[in-house]
Amino acid sequence: MSTNEFNQSSHVSQAEMDKLEKSAERNAAPSTLKLIWHEFVANKMALISLIILVGFILYVIIASMFMNTSQVMQTSIMNYFAKPFTPGFFLGADQSGRSIVDQLIIGSRNSIGIAIGLTVISSTFGICYGLISGYVGGKSDLVMQRVYDFFMIIPIMMMIIVIVDIIPSYNAITLTLILSCFYWLGTERLIRSQTLSEVNKEYVLASKASGSGPLSIIFKQIMPNIASLIIVDTTLSFAENIGVETGLSFLGFGLPDGTPSLGTLIGNASSADNITNYWWTWLPATIEIIILCLAISYIGQALRSSVNVIQRHNS
Repeated sequence: MSTNEFNQSSHVSQAEMDKLEKSAERNAAPSTLKLIWHEFVANKMALISLIILVGFILYVIIASMFMNTSQVMQTSIMNYFAKPFTPGFFLGADQSGRSIVDQLIIGSRNSIGIAIGLTVISSTFGICYGLISGYVGGKSDLVMQRVYDFFMIIPIMMMIIVIVDIIPSYNAITLTLILSCFYWLGTERLIRSQTLSEVNKEYVLASKASGSGPLSIIFKQIMPNIASLIIVDTTLSFAENIGVETGLSFLGFGLPDGTPSLGTLIGNASSADNITNYWWTWLPATIEIIILCLAISYIGQALRSSVNVIQRHNS
């Protein structure tokens, strides 16, 4: 072969290689982040909800860093029930002359922080407990479910109120840990029931036959296959947990006195006079909770669709 012929064949070969590489790039499966982003772009409400939720949480965290809780909660009789748009009181003031906006920012940080911590702890424990109980079966599952039944028969709200009342001093972290002891039950039951349906499927039996360990099968095989269920349950739990802290604070058993939260603000609605004449003391917090819960719900739907698409691409 002459030098010109060799160079020509090399040139053609290189061109073909370039075409193959470009074709492979086009046909390659999109990354996980791209699939998730495409789902959010396709679901406009989920995208708007994500922007609102992330933007609001960042604003609350950053703004609260420049605020002093003790100063915000100081009484100012001269500003007694100041109306909205009064200079220095954009959303008005409460019966002690304290700014509703300032309380809303710090209260949102406290309530959302508790909800996030409670969701992470309770969902993690409930998921692991349900996966292990559903997979091992037999006597171990029986014992684990009797523990579950014991917690189920306890009046949770009354138990939390008693514990909070007994503890001499507590804070947001302590309250989160107390709540986490009881709010894993719904997640556990849901995950266990789904795990029981997965245990006898072919991919689990094949993993057992190949010698894979129980923990590997549980967390590397079963858990990814029920990821969409886990995501939906976690997002709904997050929305629910915002309401848990709010309800306790509304009843007076949430965060200690002098610590603002969404529940303490909504607690202003316990007075008929406040409901009719001083609506600004409770309505902003109520609207905020409704918007947050709706936003989290839309985000959860988009994440569930994303997980389903990812599983189809990987299968």
